[in-house]
Amino acid sequence: MPSSQAAEPVTNANTDATYTPEIFPPDEEKKLLEESTIEKTSANKTFTSGDYNTAIQGYEKALACCPTYLEYDIAVLRSNISACHIKLEEWKEAVESATKALDALDRIDPPPAKEAGENGRGDTVGGVSEIDDGTEILLEALTRTGHGINDVHKLRTKALLRRAKARHEVGGWASLQGSLEDYQALSKSPHQLSSLDQKAVQAAMRMLPTELNTAKDKEMAEMMGNLKKLGNGLLRPFGLSTDNFQFQQDPNSGGYSMNFNQNPGK
Repeated sequence: MPSSQAAEPVTNANTDATYTPEIFPPDEEKKLLEESTIEKTSANKTFTSGDYNTAIQGYEKALACCPTYLEYDIAVLRSNISACHIKLEEWKEAVESATKALDALDRIDPPPAKEAGENGRGDTVGGVSEIDDGTEILLEALTRTGHGINDVHKLRTKALLRRAKARHEVGGWASLQGSLEDYQALSKSPHQLSSLDQKAVQAAMRMLPTELNTAKDKEMAEMMGNLKKLGNGLLRPFGLSTDNFQFQQDPNSGGYSMNFNQNPGK
């Protein structure tokens, strides 16, 4: 089991050009990875048997053994934990675990910068991001453990599918928006999806906009109702209510004007 010597993972807070993660000596790295793999294999069998809570415990033991700079192996375990939570219908926990898996993969294979010069992972030249020292070390560890970028892409697809499903099940405006964004990301790489997953993604993208608008309208109505209760509580000592204030929208500008009505019932 790794002690306090465990390598610090690359995070948004420490990924500058001078940061490089601590690497274990080859023999120690191999030993820790073997211990982690043994725990993962056992947890996989437990998952297959349907004992998902125990499987989660097994994957967490595997995480405790795994060097923290082996981001791909960590992402596999986080994604497997997400799968357990999905089986248990623990949707929020599934979202959290899948997100951690995706964060680990992003540290190996950073997503493209939204704008040239603004990627937070290193310098950009002509809009193409240069790989910083920390990312290079993580890529070397990926290769050293027998994996490649294609494996990262496949696992990212799997984790995105799990998070998209879990966010959909959580429901609510924010989660449904997140689910739609995940499915949109998946639709950009259809070659990574099985035919069954492609159909699921397409079906979700057809349904989600309507569900999203319904959730938005519901939450907005609830928010306005709560604001009205608050307003009535504040106005009651003055013999007034929110009904005394009428809002009218200007069809030309889209803005609102407020009128005071002393007798709103008339």
